[in-house]
Amino acid sequence: KENPFDSYVMKREQVTREFLEIDEIKLLEELKNLSPSLALKRDVFLFACFTGLPYSDLKKMSRKYIQQDNDGSFYIKHTRTKNNMLSIVPLLPKAEAILKKYSTTDDFRDFEWKIPCNQKFNDGLKKLGELAGIQKPLITHLGRHTFATTVTLSNGVSLESVSKMLGHNSIKHTQVYAKVVASKVKGEMNHVKKLFQ
Repeated sequence: KENPFDSYVMKREQVTREFLEIDEIKLLEELKNLSPSLALKRDVFLFACFTGLPYSDLKKMSRKYIQQDNDGSFYIKHTRTKNNMLSIVPLLPKAEAILKKYSTTDDFRDFEWKIPCNQKFNDGLKKLGELAGIQKPLITHLGRHTFATTVTLSNGVSLESVSKMLGHNSIKHTQVYAKVVASKVKGEMNHVKKLFQ
């Protein structure tokens, strides 16, 4: 006669988002003598770190999503697969350089890469993490978290801009990353406090 769930209130579980620090990104960039397959997985993952694109959008990435602005700079403009939200991400020089490695012409927009299925991609990332000596478990989505924290928010990019680049439909989704950055600042300032007691 009565709904047993009437008084039940669901609570959102707090999740800690892992991300790579700058020195960990450099460890991946500096890996040498990789097989073509591992080199591709490393480069696509780094591209995710510099653009915030999730696996599904990396897989469909092509020239048609790269637009040129009036000032000559480039940006990725696409509708996210997950939620149909428009995402606009200015291309960093490192992201352009990665695409240039896979371009068939002098124009980096003519890149061609064949990204394996997510499981094989993550298997490759695990191996790359071991080779680079990174203790965090490398998975595809870690690139997106790294873009949100290490690349953008930690360098003063506003929450609103990061939300737009990530294609979030609510700024609440982006605030998870801001909390991570705030805790990072707090941890670093605890070290400073010890110096000035």
